[in-house]
Amino acid sequence: MSKYLLVIPLYNEEEYIRNVISKVREYFSKDVLVINDGSTDKSSEILAEIEDITVIEQTENCGYGCALMNGFKHAVNNNFEIVLTMDCDDQHEPHLIPNFLKEMGNNDIVSGSRYLNNSTSLFEAPPPDRKKINKEMTELINKYTGYNLTDTFCGFKAYKVEAIKKLKLDEKGYAFPLQVWLQAHKQELKIKEIPVDLIYKNLNRTFGSNLDDPMERRKYYLSVIEREFSCV
Repeated sequence: MSKYLLVIPLYNEEEYIRNVISKVREYFSKDVLVINDGSTDKSSEILAEIEDITVIEQTENCGYGCALMNGFKHAVNNNFEIVLTMDCDDQHEPHLIPNFLKEMGNNDIVSGSRYLNNSTSLFEAPPPDRKKINKEMTELINKYTGYNLTDTFCGFKAYKVEAIKKLKLDEKGYAFPLQVWLQAHKQELKIKEIPVDLIYKNLNRTFGSNLDDPMERRKYYLSVIEREFSCV
């Protein structure tokens, strides 16, 4: 039985793909699955040239959460035991992958945090609106779950596949982590945060559509939280 799978969702990351995969291979020799979420740049061509990875090519951009759900589905269908997730924008440090695996133990989810006291800040500071909204949503999630998180949205995580099977995830967009936390609490999953570096290399990165407007993004996040509670 295969044990570890690293899932990397990406959208238009031609600038970073080779470097990210190269660094990943220094610290992780197991299965790597890249979900190319409808990229319109040269991401597909670059991925086709990289050996020893599995690629799922999605013809249309279906969203961050959608890409991760497809990665989870692959993990379940292929009998993996632990799934790691990290972004492909060179803002997650692959040398930290062993830290996530070491902390799995009795935990169901190990989540990176850019805001723990001993996290290291590199490159640019986070955009003020992103930090403010992250803080507000983290406080809300803590209020409802008691998890005492410090970073709700970090995509650098490790999950037990048996825990993933207990969740009914359907949020296709950037609010996906909010749904994960609320459902994890409902299923009484055990979670732990570990520090990761705070890295922002591209302050002009867009969320797409109207979500670049902080107020619209906040409204969207709150709607997902409200919807999740209405399903209880």
